[in-house]
Amino acid sequence: LAEFVFLLSEKWHLDQPARYQAVEILERFMIKQLEQMCESSRENVKGHGQGPGNSWSSQKAQIHDTFILRLVSCVQLASKLSLHYNVVNSDTALKFLQSLKYSYTKQELLDSELAVLKTLHFQVNVSTPLAYVELLLEVLGHNGCLVPAKPLHQVCVQLLDFAYLTRDAIYDTLLQVAIDNSTPSKLQLAKFLAVKEDFMLLAVGIISASVFILSPEHWKQVLEHLHCITGITSQSISELSYAVLKQVIGSATP
Repeated sequence: LAEFVFLLSEKWHLDQPARYQAVEILERFMIKQLEQMCESSRENVKGHGQGPGNSWSSQKAQIHDTFILRLVSCVQLASKLSLHYNVVNSDTALKFLQSLKYSYTKQELLDSELAVLKTLHFQVNVSTPLAYVELLLEVLGHNGCLVPAKPLHQVCVQLLDFAYLTRDAIYDTLLQVAIDNSTPSKLQLAKFLAVKEDFMLLAVGIISASVFILSPEHWKQVLEHLHCITGITSQSISELSYAVLKQVIGSATP
């Protein structure tokens, strides 16, 4: 899913903030849509005394049939939020959809964009991990970080892309390291959801891993700086860095 959004954003010449925001908007929209489906099914059971059956299947079919349209709408919204000079207009979006053999009209495209906005109660200007990364890099530079800022930022962006593309594997590794167990319980999985939503933790982990790649001799110093700035423990930062680097090099050895 993230790869699809990234490739589409690249095709339309959108910058990093827009593509991350598009993924976040799409995921939040999908969650809200699922919540609405569950609520609708519960009401159907209460009102008619019947199982969700056909209603659930029809809603699933509708989501399936409109998914690519909604995805394009999320990328359009992200482009409008971050790039006022390079907005993905309806003609561009329709041309792309037509290339995939979809025959949507301009009105359907506009309706889709409005559907996303209404589902999210117009709260689409969501934060992304990149904003946290760039803010922390500014603070590190002000504090006298010895790692050159420009190459560090470039590696951070590459690793953040990688983290979005391999998120499940990274967080599976992180959970196993944190609990020292390869088979977490349902309760542990439920509690871990908050960790997966913590963009500040992801940001410090990405910066820490980037410094380890670029300038390992300064890694401990930067790790301590990140701990002092954010209050996140050095152990937590190290564990996320390890999870990222393990996926990067494809080995258990950091």
